[in-house]
This record gives sequence, C-alpha cells and structure tokens, in this order.
Amino acid sequence: MTAHSAPDRGDRGDRGDRNGGDKRERILAAAERIFARHGFFAARVSEVAKEAGVADGTIYLYFKSKDDLLISVFENRMAHVNDQLRTAIADLPPGEQLRAFIRAYLRMVSDEPTAVEVLTIELRQSSKFMKEYDNPQFADFLRMLGGIIADGQARGELDAAIPGHVAARMIFGILDELALAWVLAKQPVKSPGSASPTPGTRPKKFDIVRAADWVVALVTNGLDKRAKKEMPP
Repeated sequence: MTAHSAPDRGDRGDRGDRNGGDKRERILAAAERIFARHGFFAARVSEVAKEAGVADGTIYLYFKSKDDLLISVFENRMAHVNDQLRTAIADLPPGEQLRAFIRAYLRMVSDEPTAVEVLTIELRQSSKFMKEYDNPQFADFLRMLGGIIADGQARGELDAAIPGHVAARMIFGILDELALAWVLAKQPVKSPGSASPTPGTRPKKFDIVRAADWVVALVTNGLDKRAKKEMPP
C-alpha cells in the first residue's frame, strides 16, 4: 500500500491486529527519535520503520505521509502535555494555577528533550503543519492557559487590561522561546589552537525548571520596579 492509497485516519486501526494500537504508538515513538536524530527533511520513513521494528509499508497503514506522521507525533505529544497540565493545576486555588501550569510545562521540557527538539524545531519544517493543520491540541492548551488567566482577572488577582486569550499566547511565546533556547544550547566551541570559546557561540544550558519562577515573576510583576504605569490604549 502506498501513501496515496492509504486509508483516512478514521479508517485506520488494528484491523486483524489486536496490537494495532501498540504498533501505532511504537511507530510514533520511533518517529520522534528519528526526527530528532536526523531532522525532519533528512529522515526517511524506512528509518522510522526500522526503529519501530516494522516493515516499511506498515507505516502507510497508519499514516498517509511523512508530514502526516510528524503531525501525529505532535498530536500525541500535545495530548500528553495537556493531560499533565490538567493534573498539575487540579485542586489548586486560582492564584497558584498559573505558577503550577508554567512549572509543569517547563518540567516536561526538562524531562523530555527529544520530544522538545521535535516540537520546537522539526515541526516548523513541515509546510503542511504550518499552513494546513488546524492544531486542535494546541488550541486546547491555549484555552486552558487563557482560562487560568481569565479566572485570575475576574477575581481581581491579574490585570484585565490584556485579554486573557492574548495573554495566553504571549506567555506561550515566552515558554516556547525558552524551550527552543534550552534545547539548542550547548558548550561553546573553541577555535582551533585557541584556549577561549569562539565569540557568538551558544551558551551552556540553563536551568529550565528554575526559569519557571522567572517567567511567573515577569508575567505577574513585569520588569519595571517603579510604580505601575497606566497601559496605553
């Protein structure tokens, strides 16, 4: 079966294979490792199949194309992220939910660097993802974060000058850039024959988990130590 003749996702499954669900998960896990190791463009479906321990054609029983496989890796990961975030903020008072949300997200970044590399770097290489994909799991992520912010605004704990859904995207922008900087960071490369690092090389990795408190402080207090100014319209 080719990518062009593969059934739609709704028709996939474990037809004749009681372990079909496990096989799909195995393929997704293998794809995540291969995309992180070789990059999305350089990675081959045959490499994913070998990593997953399945035949090349088996991939197309579950995914239409390499782009579809990458998007499915994202969907799978974001569903897991959203579940973990819901657990992290459950039963907490509204004032603590924002901190718990940010800490849980950056803790996952720290714990799963391979997944982060795929989600922050390789995902952007797919034109299908960037131009065509509706991104429902990410929409759920933003709704959850926006709900926390809106609740804090309604209670008078957070400034309501910025709409909650806009503030959610702004906070995600901070988290996404931190994750990208963290996953790309490495020891400075020394020039041949030089004892000092080459100027302009990437810095050492920073403590991404500790950065959660910095993000919360920035979001809730800002950088201005003077009296709060009225926000321009």
